[in-house]
Amino acid sequence: MCGIVGVIGRGPVNQLLYDSLLLLQHRGQDAAGIATSNGSQFNMYKAHGLVKDVFRTRNMRSLPGTSGIGQVRYPTAGSSESVEEAQPFYVNAPFGITFAHNGNLTNSKELRESLYKIDQRHINTNSDSEVLLNVLAHELQRAANGVSLDESAIFNAVRSLHKRVKGAYAVVAQISGYGLLAFRDPHGIRPLCMGRSESSLGTEWMVASESVALEGSGFTFVRDILPGEAVFISLDGMVSSEMCATGALHAPCIFEYVYFARPDSVLEGVSVYGARLRMGEYLADKLARSLRLGDIDVVMPIPDSSRPAAMQLADRLGLNYREGLIKNRYVGRTFIMPGQAVRKKSVRQKLNTIGMEFKGKNVLLVDDSIVRGTTSREIVDMARAAGANKVYMASAAPPVRYQNVYGIDMPTQQELIATGRNDEEIARIIGADALIYQDIDSMQKSVSDLNPALQHFDTSCFTGEYVTGDITPAYLESLSHSRKKTQDGEANGLLFNMGFAAEDN
Repeated sequence: MCGIVGVIGRGPVNQLLYDSLLLLQHRGQDAAGIATSNGSQFNMYKAHGLVKDVFRTRNMRSLPGTSGIGQVRYPTAGSSESVEEAQPFYVNAPFGITFAHNGNLTNSKELRESLYKIDQRHINTNSDSEVLLNVLAHELQRAANGVSLDESAIFNAVRSLHKRVKGAYAVVAQISGYGLLAFRDPHGIRPLCMGRSESSLGTEWMVASESVALEGSGFTFVRDILPGEAVFISLDGMVSSEMCATGALHAPCIFEYVYFARPDSVLEGVSVYGARLRMGEYLADKLARSLRLGDIDVVMPIPDSSRPAAMQLADRLGLNYREGLIKNRYVGRTFIMPGQAVRKKSVRQKLNTIGMEFKGKNVLLVDDSIVRGTTSREIVDMARAAGANKVYMASAAPPVRYQNVYGIDMPTQQELIATGRNDEEIARIIGADALIYQDIDSMQKSVSDLNPALQHFDTSCFTGEYVTGDITPAYLESLSHSRKKTQDGEANGLLFNMGFAAEDN
């Protein structure tokens, strides 16, 4: 999972890109990068770490230009820890292109082979994003037919790319001397939206993974980029768009609404906060059919993303709502951390109990989802240690039983606590007195109630049904195998200045 942003400005955009990446930090904490364009010259810096730690004053000074892109990154399954795989990526032929991608390709291996054997393009990393960049570069070369690019050629290149590429991809790319290109996969699995800002210097444009990056940077939300659509913004701010893929089922990833997106974002016309409130309502209705409400003294969220659902559940059932778990915001998400011991320790560092809210009470803990079960088990233990009489658990999402192949670095099926187990067995493993999961239909209705035009979603991690239609057991097995590989990483950042040599000082 990653966050991407692209800007066509009227003045320097390095600070604007930095600020936007801060607003998308929740989408990736492994690495960050920015690439700007100053005429025909690209400047780029990327490194491991949070945005605030990656970019120093000297780095920002090395990023002049009035257009640029940026990315915050979580590595996906099988990817390297090397900073070489941080984004943006760059190619210089046939056109200089910097490129940032959110998602995951499901036919990356086949594309890599065809790029080498047929297109004669060399891939330097294990990243599927670099594969996608080279497919785009090759198709741009074919569409241009040896002459300069125009909008028609750019859209034809994206049209050809859609025919070759499978999986999830939201993309921003700078084409040297031309402008900013943004497009989504035909299913619209990963989000991408655009906004504008008016100033005395003229109109500025921004494309970003979530609306919060636009609004927090002073831009007005204009619209979502449609599935299969490509948008091109020239350096002088002229916008054109074209539908480059048709006939695909629009199926945005529902896990964005459950967990990943910020609650103050609007995706596909749906408030993420509003969707989580609805999840709480539907979960309350199921809980009322499953438990004796008189046995519950207090409802507590497991912070932070479950808070709206927990509040709405408590209100709908007339139960007391309390904040009994306090979060340390400087510890990363635990379900992607390597090693059970590390994850277990991280939970204790991440959360602490307020004893008076637990002692002698029957507590209902509400979480957004349960993946490995490590966090849930530790929190149930913490609640009992704080004096809880009984501990019930409710999940605003259904059981996670399958791998995600579209950009969320989820565990293999063998590592998922819900695989091959019923609710009672899972409850025993995590130590809860009872466990209530959201129904799949109710989760989907929580979103579609707010935008009836959305009737289909990627729910693959809950159902095992993959919208791209190309996922086989052999593919999932290879994905599991790639997760087990360990690769060396580099701690240092990389500074590039494609116009001339530069020093990071």
